[in-house]
Amino acid sequence: MSFPLLTATAALPAVGAIATAAVPAARRTAAKWLALLFSLATLALAVTVAIRFDPGGARYQLTESHAWIKDFGVRYELGVDGIAVALIALTAVLIPFIVLAGWHDADPLETGNRRWRPTQGFFALILAVEAMVILSFEATDVFLFYIFFEAMLIPMYFLIGGFGDRAHAHGEETASTQRSYAAVKFLLYNLVGGLIMLAAVIGLYVVAGNFSLQEIAQARADGSLHMATGTERWLFLGFFFAFAVKAPLWPLHTWLPNAMGEATAPVAVLITAVVDKVGTFAMLRFCLQLFPGASKWATPVILVLALISILYGALLAVGQRDIKRLVAYASISHFGFIIMGIFAMTSQGQSGATLYMVNHGISTAALMLVAGFLISRRGSRLIADYGGVQKVAPVLAGTFLIGGLATLSLPGLAPFVSEFLVLVGTFTRHPAIGVVATFGIVLAALYTLVLYQRTMTGPVKPEVAAMPDLRVREVAVVAPLIVLLVFLGVYPKPVADIVNPAVQQTLSDVHKKDPRPEVEAAK
Repeated sequence: MSFPLLTATAALPAVGAIATAAVPAARRTAAKWLALLFSLATLALAVTVAIRFDPGGARYQLTESHAWIKDFGVRYELGVDGIAVALIALTAVLIPFIVLAGWHDADPLETGNRRWRPTQGFFALILAVEAMVILSFEATDVFLFYIFFEAMLIPMYFLIGGFGDRAHAHGEETASTQRSYAAVKFLLYNLVGGLIMLAAVIGLYVVAGNFSLQEIAQARADGSLHMATGTERWLFLGFFFAFAVKAPLWPLHTWLPNAMGEATAPVAVLITAVVDKVGTFAMLRFCLQLFPGASKWATPVILVLALISILYGALLAVGQRDIKRLVAYASISHFGFIIMGIFAMTSQGQSGATLYMVNHGISTAALMLVAGFLISRRGSRLIADYGGVQKVAPVLAGTFLIGGLATLSLPGLAPFVSEFLVLVGTFTRHPAIGVVATFGIVLAALYTLVLYQRTMTGPVKPEVAAMPDLRVREVAVVAPLIVLLVFLGVYPKPVADIVNPAVQQTLSDVHKKDPRPEVEAAK
């Protein structure tokens, strides 16, 4: 019997969460180091998964299958394709940086009512989220996926509501109220999406007789499982609605700015760079494979919604006064690009969308974590409270600039490659959508450069005159992310080689081929 590598990769952070939570309250530093150790060990297993995965091999590899709830046809089935491997690696890479960046975010906080923040719980919840996200990427049983797709909401609720940002202009009591509101809104939106998806999961079982993704997809491909057109469309909408909430896609996006604004910067990264990727990943794995006809039927509407997300998110980012909410609206715009690439139904679009998931995770982590370091020094999230920071903290300002340039997809940095592929892939099949979407790039340059100008340049404001530059721990968080942004910007081939075969297989599921070029290449 082979070693259950996928189970181990998900189980290790779960064990780490339990071990970290069990550390005595007086040994907070030990809990932090234990969480970091488990996150690094998980990264080592994720690298092993990537090494053992053969892009030219079977579609799903390192598979595990065990009977679980026999009466209902539920199995513990795991398997990874190239897209899952890339996103597991992204998750495992980011979690150690999230732990390091949040090193002091859950230290005891004493106020007039002696409010206490349990350090161990903060890091245990982060590891619990990592375990559930990884299992969501690995699950090939629809019901198993659903369980962890919903279960990750619980630790995220406590991370947002219990360990929110300390920088609030109206005092701790107002901050606590805002955190609770953001956490409840996050939970309710995603629970509603999950309940609708549950109805669709049950409907799928009634139609197919089991929950196995591979068996259902194969039965659909060979014609042994037929779904009525209306049934397929309703089931597709049930799945897609839940994924669109998680992604988030306009108009189901409104929970994200509240959640990212009120959470600490590391938790905000966990939300948008890790958890939200489950939504876009699931569109590729479940919507397109299980419901190919309905996916093509819904494509025009979804492309319009994605286009609205791109422009709406970017326009609202331009007008933001809060640094973290600006990054949140920028992420809504970026998720619009990802969803547009998925439903462009071209190899360039879907490859670009998958690369965008990875590159957006890295670039948003870099920008948001540096923004968090900046906010922790000044105690304010308002852009107007800063000015001239580059003169007193040049390393902080420089890393903030690089993170911002990556956000606007500057050539030479990783997001440029993915955004370019998404636009090319969209334009070849839907030229009008592709042309209008390019205005999102212009708006991205506007909100990023205006943010940098207002916070980092100009006269030094008295409140930032004594601001310290990045410390060693903070440089250790940001520097590797910048290296990854540059490396994947000039050499994206390692990730592209892993995801491209899976993209081609997904296109074949929906019976789509790339459009023929209007002008043939010269021989």
